Amino acid sequence: MPRRSKRAKITLTAEDMASLRKLVATRTEEHRKVVRGRIILLNQEGRMDKEIAEMLDINRHTVELCLNKCVGMGWEGAVNDVARAGRSRAIDDEDKSWVTYIACHKPKELDLAAELWTITDLQKYIRTNAAENGHPALEGISRSKLWTILDENEMKPHKVTYYLEKRDPEFESKMRQVLYVYKLVEWTNQKMADDEQYRPDVITISYDEKPGIQALGGTVEDFRPIPGKYRTVQRDYEYVRHGTVSLLAGIDLHDGTVTALVRDSHKSIDFIEFLKELDSRYPDDVRLRIILDNHSSHLSKETRQYLQSKPQRFVFVFTPKHGSWLNLVEGFFGKLARTALRDIRVDSKSELKRRILLAIEEINRAPVVHHWTYKMEETAI
Repeated sequence: MPRRSKRAKITLTAEDMASLRKLVATRTEEHRKVVRGRIILLNQEGRMDKEIAEMLDINRHTVELCLNKCVGMGWEGAVNDVARAGRSRAIDDEDKSWVTYIACHKPKELDLAAELWTITDLQKYIRTNAAENGHPALEGISRSKLWTILDENEMKPHKVTYYLEKRDPEFESKMRQVLYVYKLVEWTNQKMADDEQYRPDVITISYDEKPGIQALGGTVEDFRPIPGKYRTVQRDYEYVRHGTVSLLAGIDLHDGTVTALVRDSHKSIDFIEFLKELDSRYPDDVRLRIILDNHSSHLSKETRQYLQSKPQRFVFVFTPKHGSWLNLVEGFFGKLARTALRDIRVDSKSELKRRILLAIEEINRAPVVHHWTYKMEETAI
């Protein structure tokens, strides 16, 4: 049995029927309008959708579409094509400028909670606020178009690039002073290479602390690599925290040897202990020039008192604030983190201290002289 449509019944007046009969009888009207008129007339005769499609040799979907329109818009709306919305408004330069303006602001500056935009949130904000800001063409902006506008302006408001602000008003002069010291070291090392009998009266040491080295212990033993079974070291995700230690280290910029202490902190008392270690390692007739940062322990009352007890023994050359990258020892710390400290597991803080000092001993067996080259051409002796 043919399936009956759930569509509402179409009711036409005698005048509507007369107009439809006149439409289908004409020889000058468009064919598609004539067909639609016949569909409606056959429906009024009680024909079912499938039967109408077979009689007119057309697709059943065409019949359903025409009759559904007739229900919603009347027979004239069904016969005649309703004007379409047409192409969306073109996005002009002013629209693009407004998108760029919004992307240049953080969401929180526009009374939103987020710190940074996501492309979805930016699209939503633009669509919601475009019309009231005079940019109706942006109400339907797509993600791809939004990406295009951002790319044209080389913008990625969803990402953060970190930089280091120069907050020291004397940054340039302090930087030149450090570079000047590196130039002196270079000159001294060359002279030592040319004359084996030459011994400098000033030794330069690059010093810093590496605090917060974690003593992490495993909960179970690692499984070693086994051919055909474990390609890598197998380690349980859980670990135990035993605390942290601080590494105080200075590199002799003439022979590459490292002087180091590992302590639980890096306070003034620890720094003074390091200075005493240096004092015991070098002859009394040389001055120890130390390149270091502006940490409070380097400038404390206790440190100054110790320096006064050793007149003419130590000379401090401070890097600018937020200019620790000027200190050669930073590269040494980075290498240590990638080698001896990488994925290290220990049973206690004392074991961590011992293994760090063991790594320093290994380095000192084949020391490498560190050289500074960046911006050296800007410095002249």
